[in-house]
This record gives sequence, C-alpha cells and structure tokens, in this order.
Amino acid sequence: MDRRHFLQAMAAGAACMQAPGLHAAQKPLDDASIKDYLFKIRHPDMHHASDVVADERTRAILANVNRRLTAVREVVGFGNFNVLSFDEMLEFGRRYSQIGEFTRAELDLLESLFYEDASRYGFYGEKPLGKITQRVDLREVIKIPNTGHYVFAGKSLTLYEKVLKQVGGNLTLTSGVRSVVKQMQLFVAKADAADGNLSLASRSLAPPGYSFHGVGDFDVGIRGWGERNFTDDFADTDEFRKLLDLGYIDIRYPQDNHQGVRFEPWHIKVT
Repeated sequence: MDRRHFLQAMAAGAACMQAPGLHAAQKPLDDASIKDYLFKIRHPDMHHASDVVADERTRAILANVNRRLTAVREVVGFGNFNVLSFDEMLEFGRRYSQIGEFTRAELDLLESLFYEDASRYGFYGEKPLGKITQRVDLREVIKIPNTGHYVFAGKSLTLYEKVLKQVGGNLTLTSGVRSVVKQMQLFVAKADAADGNLSLASRSLAPPGYSFHGVGDFDVGIRGWGERNFTDDFADTDEFRKLLDLGYIDIRYPQDNHQGVRFEPWHIKVT
C-alpha cells in the first residue's frame, strides 16, 4: 500500500469510528495524526483513547467465544486446528459437549469480525480471504515435521526449504497455514486479553480474513525460543540478519509499515 492509499484508508477508518454506518467526508490527515499512528504501531500493546473497544455485553460474548475456540483446539489437536474450517468448527461444537454449540450471538460476533471493514480498528492491510467458510484444501498443504504447522505446497514450501537451508539449522517454522478459524482464535484471544480492545488486537495481528497466512505466508523463528520469536528480539538475531542479506526475502510488516501492524521481522511474505 502506497502512502496515498494508506492516508485514504486512515481517513476512512477515522470516519467509521466517528460515525458508524455512515460515509463521513474524509479529512486530510496532518503530521500529528501520522505521528500518532506511528506511535501506536511502535507501542502495539498500549491502550489509546481513540481505540475501538467492545462494550460490556460484547466483551462477555468475546470471552465466551475465546473459551469455546480454545476448547475446539483442545479437541481437534494443535496441528489439525491450523487447517480447520468454519463449518467443521460448528460441527465439532454440536458433537462435543466440552465445546458446546456456538450461540447465535457468538456467531454474529464472529461474522462481524470477519466481514466488518478492519480499517475501523486501525488495520489497513489487504483482505485475501473473502468468505468466512473458505476452506484450506488439504491436498495443497504439507505438514512440516516437528513443528505442528503446515505450509502451502509450491511457492511457499520452496521458499521455506530454501530459507532453512541458507540461514541455518537454528531456524524453524513457527507458524504456517492458518485457516479462518485459527486466525479467529488468535484475534479473539488477543482482544479478550486486552479487555475487548479490538484496535490493540489488530496492531498485533491481522483480523480474520486479512491474514496472508491463509494464502501462503509463514513465520520463522529460532528453535527453543518459544514466544520470544514473536517479539522485536528476533530482529537482533543473526538469523534475521541472514534473512535480510538473502535479498529475495520480503517481510510482510516492516518497521513503520502502512498496514497498521507492529513490526514483524519473523513474518515472511510469499504472495
């Protein structure tokens, strides 16, 4: 996204927050607004007065959805959950009492998170997935041993294997293919932990439907680092410097990007 389209998206998002459901006139953004935007993505876990925060009723539904999605993951297993479809999620809810059937209010919330324009929260990236029921074709993905994750066959797998060979043995796949359901769970969990702050959640990861993990991107990290791989610490490693030195590697969310997301040095852009 170039600067012009980024500024247009920011203005549109601001209009949505000021007048939900209305197409308010877009106002030009000044330097202060841009500085505010950059401050937010450089400090993604801070709460800001302009953030979109769910009301009390929606927070309660969000918490219930988070618990139910976590139960789905526990029933189907970590690896299978990465490629689980929305319809399959609903079926597991109906079949397993430890999950329970998703209520109408919970489904309405999930549909809203998927179909609502994410610029309302401050996320300005593209949306590669158009339907909440979109499935991962299991014939087109490859499970990477000892990771619990998949990558798409073809371009993604070729790039992953090339990176692994050229960067070194300490590098590993930390997140690959993510179905709509997997991205929902990650986003809902982040928003729930942030007391319903949807803007804060969108600064840390793409809302459902907006993640390029659903079409090819993948994350890499260092074996044994755990959650530390998803922090700025990864940018200070030899592995990250080697990634940059390769020249053909693109980072999906570089520093001070225009998509509204924190710097993600671990996120490899494929498509």
